[in-house]
Amino acid sequence: MGLGQQRWPKVRPGEVLLLVPVGSVEQHGPHLPLATDTMIANAVTRAAAERLDATGAQVLVAPSVNYGASGEHEGFPGTISIGHEALHLLLAEYGRSASHWASGVIFVNGHGGNTATVTKVVDLLRFEGRSVAWTSTALPDADAHAGETETSILRYLAPWSVRVDLMAAGATAPVQELMPRLRDEGVRGVSPNGVLGDPTTSSAERGRELFERLVRNLVAELTALDVTANGRLAGPTLSREPLGTP
Repeated sequence: MGLGQQRWPKVRPGEVLLLVPVGSVEQHGPHLPLATDTMIANAVTRAAAERLDATGAQVLVAPSVNYGASGEHEGFPGTISIGHEALHLLLAEYGRSASHWASGVIFVNGHGGNTATVTKVVDLLRFEGRSVAWTSTALPDADAHAGETETSILRYLAPWSVRVDLMAAGATAPVQELMPRLRDEGVRGVSPNGVLGDPTTSSAERGRELFERLVRNLVAELTALDVTANGRLAGPTLSREPLGTP
């Protein structure tokens, strides 16, 4: 199921759907690890692939792309951002290479700051005639960053990685209200501790529920393999077109 553990004779050209988790290395408040986005994207992708594998689907999970465009977090030590231009080049060449043998390539994005670039890359690759799409581990009712949602999920997936004693609320206003300042000042200018939300309301049980929603959503998207106009895998309420349609 993991591409990195396969040997080339086992990979059947044109028969394998490749899932590529895409994350980041960036601050997630004082209580969560820098690799939070990557950890969640990996876990959701692998769990969805296991369920699909049980149905006989030919799915491989690639080693994750661990770095993303995280410039808004560079006010905090530990953050590593490769920027939008480098991320675009990396994912474009990745998709072109994988398309030589994969029946389709799906980027599973775990960091909101990557979204604009992932969308542009998929649009380019589909214009070139490649069967590529993207999806996200974001939930529509989630808080923005290192708050209840991400903290709950990691308390369920990797409780050892969460410093519960360091949890503290950050900026709790809706992200739409914060966006102008986030663009001008970065996250540190809006939230000195790097949190956009309130992790103190998190729980492992809530994390289990959220994780299960993410996995079910991804399984449904990968089963349908329908794509919206911007190259995103379609949920039940989105307009759709076939995966292979540029």
